[in-house]
Amino acid sequence: QVQLQESGPGLVKSSQTLSLTCTVSGGSITTNYYYWTWIRQPPGKGLEWIGYISYSGSTYYSPSLKSRTSISRDTSKNQFALQLNSVTPEDTAVYYCARRYYLFNVYDYGIDYWGKGTLVTASS
Repeated sequence: QVQLQESGPGLVKSSQTLSLTCTVSGGSITTNYYYWTWIRQPPGKGLEWIGYISYSGSTYYSPSLKSRTSISRDTSKNQFALQLNSVTPEDTAVYYCARRYYLFNVYDYGIDYWGKGTLVTASS
C-alpha cells in the first residue's frame, strides 16, 4: 500500500518561502503513470490544485501560482518537494501531497492516495 507523508515547518513569515517535502513509501515516484501532486485547502475554503511532478520528472503548475511555485524530486529518497515563494497570509492552508493515476487518452483514475495534510500558517 502506498503511503504519503508531508513534512516541513508549520509557520512561515510573509515574503519568505514555504517549503514542504512529501515522503512516499510503498511505491516508486518514477513508476508509470503516476503524477505526484500538491493540493491545498485554505481554512473554510475548497481544495486548490497547485501542481505536479510526473513519473518522468516533468512539472506543471496552476496558472495562478506558476510564478511562485516550484516542485522538485529526489528519486534516491523517493521524495518530492514543494516551494512556494513570496508567501502572504492568503497562502495559509492545509497542504496535501497526493498521487494521481492517469493514462493519457485512455482513462483518468484521479487521485488514489493522499497524505494526511499539514497546516502551514503564513504570518504577517
